[in-house]
Amino acid sequence: MTVYCPALFLSAPASGQGKTTITAGLSRYFKNQGKTVRVFKTGPDYLDPQILEQASGHPVEPLDLWMAGEADCKHKLYEAAKVADLILIEGAMGMFDGEPSSADLAATFGIPIAIVMDVKGMAQTAAALASGLANFRDDYEVAGLIANNCGSERHKQLIRDALPDSLPLIAALAREPEVTLPERHLGLVQAAEIRDELEVCIERGARWIEESGLTELPAPVAFDDAAIDVPKLSLDGVRIGIARDEAFTFIYAANVLVLEQMGAECCYFSPLHDTGLPEVDALWFPGGYPELHAPKLAENASMALAIREFFDAEKPILAECGGFMYMLETLTDLQGNTYPMLSLLEGHAAMRGRSGCQGMQTAVLPEGDVKAHAHHRSRSEGTPEPIGYGRRQRHPAPGESIYRDKGLTASYLHLYFASNSEAMAEVFLGGG
Repeated sequence: MTVYCPALFLSAPASGQGKTTITAGLSRYFKNQGKTVRVFKTGPDYLDPQILEQASGHPVEPLDLWMAGEADCKHKLYEAAKVADLILIEGAMGMFDGEPSSADLAATFGIPIAIVMDVKGMAQTAAALASGLANFRDDYEVAGLIANNCGSERHKQLIRDALPDSLPLIAALAREPEVTLPERHLGLVQAAEIRDELEVCIERGARWIEESGLTELPAPVAFDDAAIDVPKLSLDGVRIGIARDEAFTFIYAANVLVLEQMGAECCYFSPLHDTGLPEVDALWFPGGYPELHAPKLAENASMALAIREFFDAEKPILAECGGFMYMLETLTDLQGNTYPMLSLLEGHAAMRGRSGCQGMQTAVLPEGDVKAHAHHRSRSEGTPEPIGYGRRQRHPAPGESIYRDKGLTASYLHLYFASNSEAMAEVFLGGG
């Protein structure tokens, strides 16, 4: 059955144009009008979705044709369209960056694109750039241009007059530094750390949207469902403990849903604040910012002992990126301070500023291939021989190392469980 829901895809010529700020402002504006707003983020991202979740009041999931697959994306959009008054999708990087790109995703599902552009320092040139983006290919629809950082009514008029009739100026957003979202070395600051401050920014953003006149719902889009494979393996009766606190927050809601759909009971614990583990059969340490909380992690001796005993019992543990760093012997932060970690794996992790590794990879596990991505600003050294490497999306060089010892599987890779749910079930059952 086809369902219809107003939808808009916010893309841009590059990063840093204001997509997240505008998407958050739109989400909150329509939420304040009593609308149900469902928001998605293109590609792998943990930080922007936290902001957008607070703005919209609903979980924000990734849409990625390579990582999740077309059927998974189609199903998520369909389920959202059944309950939402508005669907917003925030693109990643520039409109045609990445394979697949934001333009590919919008074209696949027939969702009109609003081009978001920071127009500070240009006028007619903004129209030329927007026209180029709108006409680069013929397989997607562009709803128009959202001119961000517009200096005056005259500035707005110059852009509007230069645009072709086929490319309207949807809105011109005035320069407003008070809606800018704070950042750190991996991107935006986590929502939980600045919830009150962020709430003020989001509400200002909603007023900013209202003042711009960007207050009409976009046209309805048709959404159809897709058949999703049902996993054959079961996690019935398996309790999985998930590390979640200020240090470990990079958790896709879609990953938790996959585990629960297979019958697992998921519970949460804090390596920072708890003194021991809950009664569980397996552990999952996701990524996050352990480097910002290394002293407190190092001081929590009772938690470290409980995790080591769990490891020595050869029970299943999955550690991703920041979780992998926690498994090593030491962690050195950006200030050069070194702290002891769990020592479940040989090796040392150290932060290295802005340089790092990112990109899409397939985790080649004994249980099967799982789509994944890397995004980190640290390095590891002195680690044991890996059992394998990630396979890069389009480059022959080996990707991230994958380690296994007893029941522990550890890597810098962030895994997308739905890409191979049965392999992930085996990881948490310890049968690899």
